[in-house]
Formats: sequence, structure tokens, C-alpha cells
Amino acid sequence: MADLTYIERANIEKFLGMKSGYVMDFSDRTFQEFVGEVVGLDINDEKYQYASNSKANRLRQFIKVESNYTFGKLLSAFCDYWLSKVHTGEIDPRDDENLYKECVRISERLKQESIVEHIDAIQPNVDDRDFKMLAKSIRESIEKNEPEAALDRLHTFTFRYLRELCDKHQISYEKSDSLNSVFGKYIKFLIEKKHIESTMAEKILRYSINVIEAFNDIRNNKSFAHDNPVLNYHESVLIFNNVSNTIKFIETIENNLKKIKEPEQADWNDLPF
Repeated sequence: MADLTYIERANIEKFLGMKSGYVMDFSDRTFQEFVGEVVGLDINDEKYQYASNSKANRLRQFIKVESNYTFGKLLSAFCDYWLSKVHTGEIDPRDDENLYKECVRISERLKQESIVEHIDAIQPNVDDRDFKMLAKSIRESIEKNEPEAALDRLHTFTFRYLRELCDKHQISYEKSDSLNSVFGKYIKFLIEKKHIESTMAEKILRYSINVIEAFNDIRNNKSFAHDNPVLNYHESVLIFNNVSNTIKFIETIENNLKKIKEPEQADWNDLPF
């Protein structure tokens, strides 16, 4: 459920003109198309049906059902749509300018709250089209509040991500190695090269190898990788947060290593020959 105060809901309803049962100037068809394009959801789905089933009521149900991030993304698109109408002269900005600014503020606040804290860490670490598409599809599942639908892809992403790191640091591994085996070799590299400062962080990372090992079972027996009963929503969120937090930490380490190497490269480039 989108977390809105009474005043925020009132401002949104006024900005979108929902009092009359409409939403801006959308028809039933264009409203369905707009919502589908922005958040990939069908506003005519039964879960959004309520009372008179007007566009305004469907949007009210949408707000009750969907996450902060999902509605924040949709509200942001409504604001962009309003602004496009201003630019074409169809709307006088003086009429709702303050409401527009308020809705932009609300949308930005809502978009900051995702069910996965570091979903932004699910980004490819090499320039590869297929890898980018994989990461994008995972983030879209989180935006739709469907983490259980992306567990198999998260496993695939993590495997590829770690293999690329091993290749980068010339850490040998076999193609037949499991995800936890590749992860273990990368963690061993970090520890041996003293890129981990504290004993506690080292222990957390070593324990994470066991956690990642359990991910293999989830992928094979509780995800859409095969014809399985899929893991429940709340445990899927827990797994996503654990994996994304680990990747975020690794990203931080890799960025620090890059900063250390860059000055050395710059010195070589400055040589007069």
C-alpha cells in the first residue's frame, strides 16, 4: 500500500481531477495504455476493481494495493504528462502549478522506498547487451512488487557478475564451478590481498558463501527456473535484500580498488615518451 497522508491524497486527487470519477483527460483505453506503459500493470485487473469502477476508483484501489515505489513511478509519469500539456499550450500552468510541484515532491519520496534496499546495485559490471537486459528485467520485477518471479534471474545475474569479477582479477575457476564456489574464490582473493580490514567483515563474507550456496537450491527447486512451486513473497524479499546488499558491498570494494589503480595509470600517461 502506498504510504500517503490524508493531505497528500487530497492534493493528488485534486491535481488529477479525480473528484468527477476521471483521471486527467484519459479515456478508459488511454488510461489502461498509460499505466501499462509506465509500470507494466493492467489497471483493468480485478484487483483494482471497486464500486463504480470509474478510472478514479481504479486508481484509488491501485494506490491501496501497490507499493510506494510503483505508485511513485506512476505519479511521476502523471506529472510529466501534465507538463507536456503545459508545453503544448493545452493547460495553463498557473491553474495547478503548486499542486504539480507538490505531486513531484510526493512522487520522489515514494520512489525512494523500494522493497529491496539496494536494487540499484543490480547493474552489469561489463558492457554487454544481454547482461543489461537481464539486470533490467530483474529491477522491473521489483518495481512491480514481484520478487518471487525474478529469483532465477537474480541467481543467473549473480553468477555472471561474480565470474566477470574473477576474470577481471585473473582468479581461475572452472565452468562447472557452482555459484558458491566462484563466490568463495572471489572472497578468498579479497581476504588474501587484504582488501578487507576487519575480522568481523571477513567472517560475514565467509558466512555469506554458505548463504549463496543455499541460493542454488532456491533457484533449482523454488523458482521459475523449472516447473516448481515458487518461494513465498516475504522470503523472496529477504533473499533479494541479502544478495543485493552483498553486491552493493562488493561494488564499493571494486570502486575503491579502481581509485587506487587510476593514479598509477595517470602517472604512466604523463611520461614524456
